[in-house]
Parts: sequence; C-alpha cells; structure tokens
Amino acid sequence: MAKLSITLTKSPIGAKKNQKATLKALGLTKMHKTVEREDNVYTQGMINTVRHLVTVEEKQ
Repeated sequence: MAKLSITLTKSPIGAKKNQKATLKALGLTKMHKTVEREDNVYTQGMINTVRHLVTVEEKQ
C-alpha cells in the first residue's frame, strides 16, 4: 500500500476545534513536522479536513 508524507505548513492558530483535533490525531503537533501514514480512506478524509494547513506528498 502507498504511503503519504504529510507536513504541517500553516499554523493551526485560529483553526476550528475539529481541525485542531484532526491534526493531533494525525500526529502533527508542531510546525514543519512530517509524518508518514498509509494511504487509505480514513487518512484521505482527515487530510481533506485540514487540506489548507498541510502539504501532502506520495512516497514510494
């Protein structure tokens, strides 16, 4: 299964409560932190919620 590299590029200050919770669930706690997650439906939904705060790259 493909992996996604997710980086927090914008500050969540002023973001909605559910968006902050989504970032915490993804493991993105600090600016410019990068995590790798499996590319599945659940991860895609979480990324869609915070798409304006993160940068996503596909890893091989």
